[in-house]
Amino acid sequence: MKWRGRRQSSNVEDQRGGSGGFGGGLGGGFGSSRRVRLPVGRRTGGMSLGTLIIVGIVLMFLGINPLTLLTGSLGDLGGSGTSYTTDEPSTGGRTTAQNDEMKQFVSVVLAETEDTWGRIFSAAGQSYPKPTLVLFSNRISSACGYASAASGPFYCPGDRKLYIDLSFYDELKRRFQAPGDFAQAYVIAHEVGHHIQNLIGVLPEFNRRRQAMSQDEANAYSVRVELQADCFAGIWANDAESRSILDVGDIDEALNAATQIGDDAIQKRTQGYVVPESFNHGSSTQRKHWFRVGYESGDVGACDTLNARSL
Repeated sequence: MKWRGRRQSSNVEDQRGGSGGFGGGLGGGFGSSRRVRLPVGRRTGGMSLGTLIIVGIVLMFLGINPLTLLTGSLGDLGGSGTSYTTDEPSTGGRTTAQNDEMKQFVSVVLAETEDTWGRIFSAAGQSYPKPTLVLFSNRISSACGYASAASGPFYCPGDRKLYIDLSFYDELKRRFQAPGDFAQAYVIAHEVGHHIQNLIGVLPEFNRRRQAMSQDEANAYSVRVELQADCFAGIWANDAESRSILDVGDIDEALNAATQIGDDAIQKRTQGYVVPESFNHGSSTQRKHWFRVGYESGDVGACDTLNARSL
């Protein structure tokens, strides 16, 4: 990814080395929020009537008034997601040259998502409420409660912030065998996607509905939510490519990351067998497929995993 020398977002809070704090329950993990893109086509900045209709259908399916699109008026609920538990201590608190460079990198990635979503929201006649990216080490207290580095990256709807201990990227490379800067960018894009989902009301509606769901039902719904987030991350990759900031092999890095963090791949790695009923992010095949759908289509209408008969 051609990130050096590009604008860095000012919406980054560096809380590494802090004591963190304690709160309520765990907020969530990599994969539990969502990103939505509103324009149609691979290289366009506006929305077609067809795209608007599809977005409206998705929202109405969830019991959401389409007029609340992009307003965030449904409010903030607790975080959701899955932790990618590690058994190694965080090194994110040490201010090393590597971590400083990584801070610059994630700041650039966040800025790129700001530019993309700013144009998208502007084309829809709206302003884009930017999220904040919080860098922490070891543990952190968010509006969604207390989380540790072992939780992995997560998005908290309650404060509209993304949280990451940069040591996760070491885990992504070594433990999950997903190296590369665009694999790392995919992580941020996925969490920003959850921010977009929060703004348009999909994430709060899911949190509301799952209170009455069985665990199996909630897991199945969560998979659909997460696969759509992967699809939206693919759409961001589509937009990044249109601005010529991708290097050869970047998309392969993201696809490999999506494969390595599939529920089945993680379960095989950690417990030696797979329990499909417990999936809440999707299998490796599903995550890779839906990222590719978003990347190749560049259209939010192609990412309707909520209504898809087959995932």
